[in-house]
Amino acid sequence: MSIETLIKRIQDIMRQDSGVDGDAQRISQMVWLLFLKVYDAKEELWEFYDENYKSIIPEELRWRNWAVDEKDGKALTGEKLLDFVNNELFPTLKDLKVDETIEKRSAIVKYVFEDVFNYMKNGTLLRQIINVLNEVDFTEYEERHTFNDIYENILKDLQSAGNAGEFYTPRPVTEFLIEMLNPQIGESIADLACGTGGFLTSAISHMESQVKTPEDKKVIQRSLFGIEKKPLPYLLAMTNLVLHDIDSPNLIHGNSLSKNVRDYKEEDRYSVIAMNPPYGGTEEDAIKVNFPVSMQSSETADLFMTLIMYRLKKNGRAGVVLPDGFLFATDGAKRAIKEKLLTEFNLHTIVRLPKGVFSPYTDIPTNLLFFDKTVPTKEIWYYGHPLPQGFKNYTKTRPIKLEEFKAEIDWWNNRTENEYAWKVSIEEIISKGYNLDFKNPNKADESTNLTASEILFKIQEKNQNIHHLIEELNRILR
Repeated sequence: MSIETLIKRIQDIMRQDSGVDGDAQRISQMVWLLFLKVYDAKEELWEFYDENYKSIIPEELRWRNWAVDEKDGKALTGEKLLDFVNNELFPTLKDLKVDETIEKRSAIVKYVFEDVFNYMKNGTLLRQIINVLNEVDFTEYEERHTFNDIYENILKDLQSAGNAGEFYTPRPVTEFLIEMLNPQIGESIADLACGTGGFLTSAISHMESQVKTPEDKKVIQRSLFGIEKKPLPYLLAMTNLVLHDIDSPNLIHGNSLSKNVRDYKEEDRYSVIAMNPPYGGTEEDAIKVNFPVSMQSSETADLFMTLIMYRLKKNGRAGVVLPDGFLFATDGAKRAIKEKLLTEFNLHTIVRLPKGVFSPYTDIPTNLLFFDKTVPTKEIWYYGHPLPQGFKNYTKTRPIKLEEFKAEIDWWNNRTENEYAWKVSIEEIISKGYNLDFKNPNKADESTNLTASEILFKIQEKNQNIHHLIEELNRILR
């Protein structure tokens, strides 16, 4: 039986349970079970290679001692299983004692379970799901890596899970962005709002061909860093990295914006930053004061762009997914942020993605900004990603594919203007008040074809800028 069929069986069982409401809860439920199963398999390997290894999980709560059904009629099921999970397993894992003496690979159990819940109310159905998961042997390397692709499909389901869709970036986008950044073994690589960990796992896959020795794998593990504010994507990211053989994921459950950017030193900076900041959200005043006054925006994506600039090493490079709103706005904080970006960094490329790349979560057009901390920007190359023949936009049923980035990849190192590529000088950008929203001069103006959501987004952007200006005036007049 294929692993795809196995996952479908689990989803079908879960849909029968009255306690699981919607895609986001179903995914969360499946993944905490999956995490414990995978973690138990990893512990078997650690015990084999290290006779002194001791699990942080009490013996009776380890997957192998309560979840395996020996078909002798003694396996926990029904109300007894629910009572065990809700009143023993979860309270104990949430309350595990973790300090500086505990290895990271052990501490992650507590970090994962701090904000996770058991939504299922039917213990018989829960036993059925556990038995299905036990059909996969995660101690086998090939089976574990085959599951990586299936796990990606689980993550992709987030795009349909309401607001949870913001945590998932389509794999072709992460792979293209990472390929262009080309991280190398020994470089530090970060995603400061890592969602489900897609950019980090793409970086791992990209560097696989560079691995020559066992030490190289250890270097990669030490070089990856992520931070995620929300509990569901944090759980998904942690499990994602463990499945990719990162035994001690350097993932923090927290808010990257909660520290004053002026306090970062060179050792806090990274060689490569790849990320898709949350956009459309707002931050409270207590967060905004962590940024210079001129850059104190209410828009989350603006603050993350500022944070990236403060956390990129000299000669470091970054790739960031941002909506059109960041490009065209010229008021308040957005102008100040872009002025800093173009003055202190080389924003060399903007890939303009068409509508529907993040469908069905949103159909707002997005952009991939590539810049490095080398020299000030002299010109920006734009590349309008071409849609496949006969398509007006991407959709959930016709998503973007990695091979469709071939045009950009072929053009990247030998840049010439063509029907998709054009460049704009820094002088022209400054003359337009740091508006980066330059359309393809070789194409008809598409601004009249905006969707209702795009028009609303532009209105919201303008309102936010007006609100920011009012705040500034009030501060001056006080």
